[in-house]
Amino acid sequence: METRLLDLLVCPVTKGPLEYRRETQELVSRSAKLAYPVRDGIPILLESSARALREEESAPSKRPESLP
Repeated sequence: METRLLDLLVCPVTKGPLEYRRETQELVSRSAKLAYPVRDGIPILLESSARALREEESAPSKRPESLP
């Protein structure tokens, strides 16, 4: 998956931007406070597969990361 793909993907709930978090292998929507899993390089953008973010997780990361 490339960085260009991340620019095209949006949160299915809010249609807002997603941020890739390498350490948890998730795409995070801060506006929806949801984290979508990335399995074998494939983002699972289903609300039913997302987990709710804790308050401290919804803060912006220090720097954007590129996808593997």
